[in-house]
Amino acid sequence: MGELIQFVIDYGYLVVFFGVLIEQMGIPLPSNLVLIVAGAVVGLGKLDFVSVVLLAVFACLAGNAVWYYIGRIRGYRVLGFLCRISLEPDRCVQNSKELFLRHGARSLLAAKFIPGFSIFAPPLAGATKMNLARFLWYDSAGSILWVGIFVGLGWLFSDQLETVAVYAGNLGKWSLVILILGLAGYFGWKMRARRRFIKKLRVARIKPEELNSRLAKSEQIFIVDLRDTLDFDANPRVIPTAVRISPDEIEQRHEELPRDQDVILYCT
Repeated sequence: MGELIQFVIDYGYLVVFFGVLIEQMGIPLPSNLVLIVAGAVVGLGKLDFVSVVLLAVFACLAGNAVWYYIGRIRGYRVLGFLCRISLEPDRCVQNSKELFLRHGARSLLAAKFIPGFSIFAPPLAGATKMNLARFLWYDSAGSILWVGIFVGLGWLFSDQLETVAVYAGNLGKWSLVILILGLAGYFGWKMRARRRFIKKLRVARIKPEELNSRLAKSEQIFIVDLRDTLDFDANPRVIPTAVRISPDEIEQRHEELPRDQDVILYCT
C-alpha cells in the first residue's frame, strides 16, 4: 500500500475532519478529493462510513458557524476581507452575492457545490440577520448532501484505490512530491487567474482624486452607482449626482446613459 494511501488509512478521521474544516474556514484546500479518498478507504473496510460522514458534517457546521457569527457581528464589511483572501476572481464574488440575494437560505443547500460560494454563503447569512436555527437547518442539509455525495463516490470506486495504491507504492516518496507539486500548480493557476482579472480592471480606471477634481470643475460627467443591495446597505453614502443602477438593470436602463459625455461606473 502506497505511503500516501496508508497515511489516509492511519489518520483517516483526522484527515477528514481537519481537511474539511480548513477549507470551510477559507483556505482553498480541495476537500472534495479528501472526501472521495475517505469514501474509497471506507469501501476497503478501513474506516466507518457513518463516522466519516458525521465528522465531515460537523467540520462543515463548525467552520460555517464561525463565519456566520463574523458576518453577524461585522456585517457586510466581512465581504471586503473575503475578497482579499479569495483566490477566485472578483466576478465570482459578485455572483455569490447575487445568488444569495436571489435564493436566500435555500442557496445553502447547494453552496458547497459552487466554487467560491461556499465561503461567502455563511457570512452573508449572518450579515442579513438570518435566524440561527434557519441557518443551521439549511446548512446542515447542504453539508449532509455534499458530504454524502463525495464520500459515496469514493465508496463506489473503492476497487480502483488498490490500483492507485500499487502505482503510489511503486513511486514511493515521489507520490508525495507529485501531490505537493499538484497543489502548488493549483494555487499558482488560481493566483494567475486573479492577477489577469485585476489587470483587466485597471485598463480604464479613474482615481477618486481625479473624479473629485472633475466634479469641482463642474465637468459634464455621468456617474453610475453599480453597488448591489448588500454593498449599498453596508455603506449607503453615494457620490454626488450619482444614479443608482444595479448590475442586473444595466441592459434594461441603458437608454438612461448619455452618449455625449463620459460615464463613470463605481461599485465597492
